[in-house]
Amino acid sequence: MSSDADDFERMWRDLSPVARSPSSGGYFRQPFTSAEREATAWFLEQAEARGLDVERDRFGNLVAWWRDPLDEEARGDASGSSRNQALLTGSHLDSVLDGGAYDGPLGVVTALAAVDLLRERGHRPRCPIGVGAFVEEEGSRFGIACLGSRLATGSTSWQEARALTDRDGVCFEGALADTVVGDVDLLASVGTFVELHVEQGRDLVDRDQAIGVASGIWPHGRYRFAFTGQANHAGTTRMEDRHDPMLSYAMTALAANKQARVSGQRATFGRVDVRPNGTNAVPSTVTAWLDARAETVEHLDALLADVERQAQDRVGRDGTDLTVTAESVSPAVHFDPALVRAVADPHDWPVIATMAGHDAGVLSTAGIPTAMLFVRNPTGVSHSPAEHAEMPDCLVGVSALADTLERLAR
Repeated sequence: MSSDADDFERMWRDLSPVARSPSSGGYFRQPFTSAEREATAWFLEQAEARGLDVERDRFGNLVAWWRDPLDEEARGDASGSSRNQALLTGSHLDSVLDGGAYDGPLGVVTALAAVDLLRERGHRPRCPIGVGAFVEEEGSRFGIACLGSRLATGSTSWQEARALTDRDGVCFEGALADTVVGDVDLLASVGTFVELHVEQGRDLVDRDQAIGVASGIWPHGRYRFAFTGQANHAGTTRMEDRHDPMLSYAMTALAANKQARVSGQRATFGRVDVRPNGTNAVPSTVTAWLDARAETVEHLDALLADVERQAQDRVGRDGTDLTVTAESVSPAVHFDPALVRAVADPHDWPVIATMAGHDAGVLSTAGIPTAMLFVRNPTGVSHSPAEHAEMPDCLVGVSALADTLERLAR
């Protein structure tokens, strides 16, 4: 067994227990919690063991840089051309609630193992190579996906982010205050970003391929549907006298499902907040969050319009009210075609689309040439404890990422 395989398996074994639920087997690595801090401590230990220079930005994002100490040109400075040629790889360490082991961490562990493999091959970095760990990629705590990379690129402003609150009313600025941060612009030197990720679907399984390359990302929106009605007694209030927002929500969830199915898009109500949330009470408010994704922005807009129209029709019949708020909307991402070909063609890796959002999409939208590698997921399941990748495929991913970084560094 090669040393890079040993390194990967050891790192994976060390990281896997962090914040894993003993009952479900899923992960709870929400940002700026003790669980994520433990995962971050693991990352810092791995960087130190490899002699990588760790930098932090003011939002909690991390990059561990590999620079050849014998090559002063590779070090450069903020104004030097070599700094603009830096390669960045990595992913994120946070998870959705009760999430899988691979979404995010696979990209970080693989990146560190790829550095090990490149060193084993005798590669000297002619440009800096960074391993990044972005915060709050999943949006599981503060509601905006890829928040760390959005802040790093400036696509979300500090003014917008600082007042975001979690389910317990803790604001983002307050949570960040307990985290060690820096003042470095981590992306100022980055010329190319490559993110490796477990596939969130079965495309590679159907193709019998271990590795794929992303062509782009579907547009994606998160929308808050706030239904309001009249709280009342579940026993004494006649059915015809009720103004029940739960009924309005229930019909809307069914409408979203139908509209997505008939149009070949995606619509999911995965989070609901009910007040007063009593068994014997008609609720006064039901707030539900719609995750909608589509092939194009036009399809996404049409899907949302259809769902909202049917929701408003139902609200009119129920005597309730509805307010729809777009919390975050990400446009379609088309990764640089030349870069996609440069990554895929030498190995004849298939080029596939993805419906999931990633930090890679945010960096690409910000103008940084970006590519994504996918590792086969035999279950096709993601955001669940059933998410999986076989160890041999993970090791193929290490080699694939190392090959890609080596080629791009030339």
